[in-house]
Amino acid sequence: MLDFAQLGLWINILLFGAAAIAVWFSGARLTGYADAISRKTGLGQAVIGIVLLAGITSLPEIGVTATASLSGDAQLAVNNLFGSIALQVALLAIVDLVIGRDALTSVVPDPIVLLMGTLNVVLITFAAAAMVAGDVPFFGIGLWAWGCLFGYIAGVWLLSKAQGKRPWLAAAGGRVDEDLIDKQRQREERAEDTAGSLRGLLVKTAIIAAIILVAGFVLARSGDAIAQASGLGQSFVGFVLVAFATSLPELSTALSAARLGLYTMAISDILGTNIINVALVFVVDLLDADAEPVLNRMDDFAIFGALLAVVLTAFFLAGMTERRDRSLLRMGYDSILVIVFYLGGVSILYTLRAGT
Repeated sequence: MLDFAQLGLWINILLFGAAAIAVWFSGARLTGYADAISRKTGLGQAVIGIVLLAGITSLPEIGVTATASLSGDAQLAVNNLFGSIALQVALLAIVDLVIGRDALTSVVPDPIVLLMGTLNVVLITFAAAAMVAGDVPFFGIGLWAWGCLFGYIAGVWLLSKAQGKRPWLAAAGGRVDEDLIDKQRQREERAEDTAGSLRGLLVKTAIIAAIILVAGFVLARSGDAIAQASGLGQSFVGFVLVAFATSLPELSTALSAARLGLYTMAISDILGTNIINVALVFVVDLLDADAEPVLNRMDDFAIFGALLAVVLTAFFLAGMTERRDRSLLRMGYDSILVIVFYLGGVSILYTLRAGT
């Protein structure tokens, strides 16, 4: 296997940039394919978002997780997972800035996004608790890591059961916002009319997935090499640099969805990916050669990163519950809070990196 560390810092930076570009443009194609598949199969945006769209856009994280774990860099793998979770929530603020009309959380008509956000908070907090309490091996894998996997499976089951149900309806000014619901339905119908055959959509989606998988491998290895050569430390680079690049598919798909008015798809892609990231703790433990559960080896850096992700997710949950369309600097108040707290959190993480 090619040793990226021997290529030098600047070569790895170029490879990192090229792979990031490939991931970006591939992710930009996924929104239309995923939405068309959801229409043709009748599964709905939320289920397609967490199973198909989030699964494919998570391939860079899977590439980073697998290669880092197999090479003995379990700490980098876990920090990348939680770095991606925190960053992807922050990326929703960028989506809010781009659409720039009303606050993003005020134009989501589907209540299922609240369930997805709640599952994010529960599962991320579960992982943070495991880092504090300590894990014990169970069939060669940490018992808490098993819990992360089954938590993801249970989350998918709950979301599939909730699909299509509306325990509450979106409101504007105290009244049900029928216009918002009708516009969402019309956009979905237009998307269905212009879609190709299901087989053709699946083939195109598979090609995009392959590109993202290869680019994710390059991101993993070049990012690790940059961490070693730059002196910033693997924890910090994993949480910020690699997490940013591997989050590019989510950003491009979320932006594309928001521009098409598919706001449920935009948010469910991000939240669905974050649920998958928690489940990937199981993959790290499975592939890591060390007999000790990986969560036992996490330090204050990883714990703080997980808690930061919980806080950022909670801000958007509050925004979706309150549903105010007031904005400042083209963003909702919740988005501004997310950006401020994310930047503050990254500053604290830099001091906690301890050269690791």
